[in-house]
Amino acid sequence: MPKDLLTLLLDFDDQVRKDQAQPAAFLHRRDRKFALACQAEGQRPSPRAWLRYVNAVTARPSPTRRNDARLTFWHRCTVGFAAVGAMLGVITMVGLLFYDGTNQINITVMLAFAALQLLLALLTSVQALMGWQPWGLLMERISSRLGYSPATGSALHSLQPQLMARAAHTGGLAFGITGVLTLIVLVVVQDLAFGWSTTLNTSPEAFHRFIRFIALPWQDLWPTASPSLDLVADSRFFRITEGSVETAPARWGEWWPFIVMTWLCYLVLPRLLLLAFANGHLGARARRQLARHPGLAALQYRMETPALDTGNAYSDAKDQPDLATTAAVHPVPSACVIIRWAHAGADTAPWSHSETHPEPALNLTAGGSASLVDDRQTLRRAGLQLSSDPRKAVLVVTRAWEPPTGELADFLAEARQSWPQGVRLALLPASVDPTGQPPQHQLSQWLRFAERQQDPLIYVCSAHAPAAPGHCDATGHTAGEVQ
Repeated sequence: MPKDLLTLLLDFDDQVRKDQAQPAAFLHRRDRKFALACQAEGQRPSPRAWLRYVNAVTARPSPTRRNDARLTFWHRCTVGFAAVGAMLGVITMVGLLFYDGTNQINITVMLAFAALQLLLALLTSVQALMGWQPWGLLMERISSRLGYSPATGSALHSLQPQLMARAAHTGGLAFGITGVLTLIVLVVVQDLAFGWSTTLNTSPEAFHRFIRFIALPWQDLWPTASPSLDLVADSRFFRITEGSVETAPARWGEWWPFIVMTWLCYLVLPRLLLLAFANGHLGARARRQLARHPGLAALQYRMETPALDTGNAYSDAKDQPDLATTAAVHPVPSACVIIRWAHAGADTAPWSHSETHPEPALNLTAGGSASLVDDRQTLRRAGLQLSSDPRKAVLVVTRAWEPPTGELADFLAEARQSWPQGVRLALLPASVDPTGQPPQHQLSQWLRFAERQQDPLIYVCSAHAPAAPGHCDATGHTAGEVQ
């Protein structure tokens, strides 16, 4: 439906404008996580699904467009055109069928008026296809009086020709429907006399051929609505030389079925078809504008490119990354939960239990090929273990040679919100050699990552870290102290 497409286009454009105030790293991390979630669930990323995801992440309700001034203005235009068209249809038909008993109602005038309406309908569709706005200045004045000024940068600005064509066809359709209803009412309540007259030297036979050509669409369905040659000959009138042709006044009313079908086939039906075409054209243009939106190209890039946290705080390629850090490597704590990020580390390790707590820790996995549902299940199981175990420490095993990812940072942030307060999160970068220590440059990137979290309970540990007497870890406990 065009309304749904317009709403989607406005929602997407508004969200892109809001994202311009956000850091690029945050946008990249959020949209990449959305793409991975869609991949895990077997769904194809789309702007509509992306908007639902953003609204869910920000914990805000989906926007409503009932009070949107941009859509309200065009809704009022459509309703206004329909009301004015319906009123003009009644007035016009009453004027065309005005009959005082002295002169017949001229058929040629009604045919000319129907041709004029058909021409206006075609011109309305043509200007929409060409994107022409001859009424642009008038619409700006009307919109300013209604308290709405369409901005040039709005997503609906380029769709104004199609929106105006839809409103105009709605008014034309209302004009034709009320006109034919008024015609039927006047035929019932009055004795109308129709005839034809022209200053051209036209014979009844020639005029009858012209009438038969007009009645081609319905002459087999309703033969009565196709006037005969006798009716055409008997209904011709002359204003000056009255009585020069023998007439049959009783037959002058037999023209009304032809007038009704002419109005339906050449006014109502074209307007109805062109209104359906205008809706389809508007939907196609809205879909095309959404597909060519600059924000969609940037979104697709962020979804397809992995978000890596390298620790470089500078945007200039000539600057060196900031390698300075005040963080230090701590000994491996006694943890009740071990989470292997992307299946990092061996199945067993000497730090899986301690002398103080000989029972093995709960081994879980997260990240990597795991879906968001699996990660949340891991967080829930770890939270249950933490609530019943006196060891309030979780060991997250990672690959030392891989840079920290934005997905890991989001996982730690969600863990901090869902787990009890005071839980320590120890990051253990595992080397290729299970018995060896990672190189310093690999540990440095994890130290900088932990420092950027700005959480004293998140730190980096190593099985080869010295545990000197009096050394305090991130919790303030000394080495060898029961934790």
